[in-house]
Amino acid sequence: MHLIQPTATAIPTEHARSWLLVSGAKPDTFAAATACPADAVILDLEDGVIPAGKPAAREAVRTFLTDHHAWVRISPAATADGDADLRAVRELPGLLGVMVAKTESAAHIDWAAAALPGTSIVALVESALGIERAFEIASAPYTIRLAFGTGDFRRDTLASSDPEALAYARGRLVVASRAAGIAGPIDGPCLTGEPDLSHALITTRTMGMTGMLCMFEDDAAAVNRQLSPSEDELSWADEIIARLGANGEHIADGSELPKLARAQRIHELARTFDPR
Repeated sequence: MHLIQPTATAIPTEHARSWLLVSGAKPDTFAAATACPADAVILDLEDGVIPAGKPAAREAVRTFLTDHHAWVRISPAATADGDADLRAVRELPGLLGVMVAKTESAAHIDWAAAALPGTSIVALVESALGIERAFEIASAPYTIRLAFGTGDFRRDTLASSDPEALAYARGRLVVASRAAGIAGPIDGPCLTGEPDLSHALITTRTMGMTGMLCMFEDDAAAVNRQLSPSEDELSWADEIIARLGANGEHIADGSELPKLARAQRIHELARTFDPR
């Protein structure tokens, strides 16, 4: 089975790999961003916009989402900017969902859900308190995924950018997501491009995370490629399923069940990313 890169709208939110952040203060970049290979585009009304520019950014996002589709990152719960962001995006026909910045409790998800009934919500966890409450946040009824705000987390905890220093936080998000029955979490961005991006994606994938935030359009294709099943994985899955049977009808030893489950998961993802 050979994978191709689909258009962004072809990928369900629970499987979206590349999440491109675009400043709400730069409306001239919105259209190009939504046409790039990113699985999801997020118009940023939080840290990507200086305080004085937020009213204009909200209006630009409102205008764009009347006839285009994108996600929006909104400012933290229980803040004046957060409330203003919610009012700005309410009932917009092109709103795909919101990412709540600096989420630290399930109440922060409930706050957004009450203002935007039925809207998909990604919780951006960016602090020690948020990490410690990861399962509570993941278990909130309207949380569909967790995301890791590595920059603010490092500022909060004084942790370095070394993978070992952030392993506990990433692991908490992965385990919390699985325990709550939602899709794997979205990792923080790499800000320095290749070859650092490829190295960062090895950490993302081996930790069990299934997406990555992107700050640059050019990063989306690499994220999509490295967070999709490889040709070697597909060949292995084909061999396992052929030997054990698609439904396990040829299994002779219970120890082979995990192999079959992994092979089936690889095939499921391959069909998602290349539905031909």
